[in-house]
Amino acid sequence: MDALTTIFAHRSIRSFQNKPICQEVLSQLLQAAIRTSTTGNMQVYSIIVSQDEDKKRELHKIHFGQNMILEAPLLLTFNADFHRFNTWCLQRNATPAYDNFLSFFTAAIDALIAAQNVTIAAESLGLGVCYLGTTTYQALKLIDFFKLPSAVVPVTTLVIGYPAENPPLVDRLPAEAVVHFEEYQEFTADKIDQLYAEKEALPSTKELLLINQLENLAHIFTQKRYPKSMNVDFSNLFLEAIRQQGFMNQ
Repeated sequence: MDALTTIFAHRSIRSFQNKPICQEVLSQLLQAAIRTSTTGNMQVYSIIVSQDEDKKRELHKIHFGQNMILEAPLLLTFNADFHRFNTWCLQRNATPAYDNFLSFFTAAIDALIAAQNVTIAAESLGLGVCYLGTTTYQALKLIDFFKLPSAVVPVTTLVIGYPAENPPLVDRLPAEAVVHFEEYQEFTADKIDQLYAEKEALPSTKELLLINQLENLAHIFTQKRYPKSMNVDFSNLFLEAIRQQGFMNQ
């Protein structure tokens, strides 16, 4: 498939065939990551390849028991990583100054762009992918599991394999919800109603509201999916991971 066709056909896959990914395909995916855009051509990210079944069972536990981890033949964990770059600087008698939050954010951007390049490459080769948001929730445990050195923080994980399902495309807000020309356009109450009307009218939304006995879709997000208590708890854990790995010197 061409790039646009691949992008427009994207869906998250959570069920996979019992079929391995050959070394040639894996190499193509990793090269897609390596060829991605990167800040200052520093490539301040790293990728950990997980294929060993015993290791995947441990990762399954860390990632809250998501069974697609056991089904898929491949997991790629993307890290914000200044460790290698710092080591190179020191070996060249240059003093690195990348122990601050901006450097972490720079490296996280690099890692996420690399992950998206892999996503597009994987889907163009007939593979399915799913991002794991639990990577940031469990960053401290993943640091220990992968024995990550200083200046390395996991930011996302891709589960990759041959799909055993073909789910429908999920809904998306219309373009005017996310695109602003020249300057940010504030949303009126009527505009918000218009932008969210289709999403709120979906049968799946009505089913969610019935199951959870809630008034509207916004309550699903704020009370069930991402409530304040969870956000605060996982924010503190992730900040601790960033601090522990040496990125908070400012």
